[in-house]
Amino acid sequence: MDINYKDLALPVSQRFTAALTEELGNVSVSTSAVTLNFRDPSYSAETGGFHPVEIRLERRGDAFDIIYITDFAYIGIGPFAELVKELDFDFQSGVFQNLHGIFPIETGYDIYRIWEGNFLHYLVALNPFETIVSESD
Repeated sequence: MDINYKDLALPVSQRFTAALTEELGNVSVSTSAVTLNFRDPSYSAETGGFHPVEIRLERRGDAFDIIYITDFAYIGIGPFAELVKELDFDFQSGVFQNLHGIFPIETGYDIYRIWEGNFLHYLVALNPFETIVSESD
């Protein structure tokens, strides 16, 4: 499965798309969209852990485009903690969202580079995630 990573508003690396392709395994080549959910089963508001991440891919011709990458985190304390979008890189809409607001996607350039490096380290070196792949047409 090919995932487009060139000519995006953010510096998505080939290493990142290769890691996603590996996670996708034998996903049907006929599907028009795929959502990957990365979850650390031990992540909680009380003990912390690795943030859940959701990545949406949609077919464009012979390859898939990255539609969005969302990193979730617990905000709040104890029973009042709520799982919310901490970072959202929405390539389709051209916006970057964090806890401070919504901005043009290019605003997230530097934080994306840091986020991607950390995510790849966690995924490859530490492997804390259970990955769920959902296909849709």
